Amino acid sequence: NIVVAATEVHFFDWDENYVKGVDWYRSLMPFSYGNQITIEKTPGYFTSPQAPERIHDMNSSIKLLLILRDPTERVISDYTQVYYNRLESHKPVQLFEDIVIKNGALNTKYKAIQRSLYDVHMEKWLKHFSLDQIHIVDGNTLIKDPLPELQ
Repeated sequence: NIVVAATEVHFFDWDENYVKGVDWYRSLMPFSYGNQITIEKTPGYFTSPQAPERIHDMNSSIKLLLILRDPTERVISDYTQVYYNRLESHKPVQLFEDIVIKNGALNTKYKAIQRSLYDVHMEKWLKHFSLDQIHIVDGNTLIKDPLPELQ
């Protein structure tokens, strides 16, 4: 009873899509029946500074689903994906340690680390939505034992 948009829509986080308006956004949603829930997933919304307010302006009573994983694992996974993409493209790669550590400290300017600072991003969302509107799912549990998480 759930229908999902085919791609990441990037409506609320990309200005060039947001200016197209809500009708454009809705045109990207799949057909659904009254008993179905229509969703879209764009991970970039969580870290976007403007997405919480834009979503709230569209629907202040919306229910949000936030799937997170261990932040350290998330950083390593992000690095690994970029690393192998660069290898396949015959582009130079950097060692993980050289990116994550700068001058003996955690490199908080590294995008993967910025995205994994969940408390910073969650603070922005809680300015617009109550915690009972945000269902937080442990992504590792979802992968290992999906049925209880789906229920």
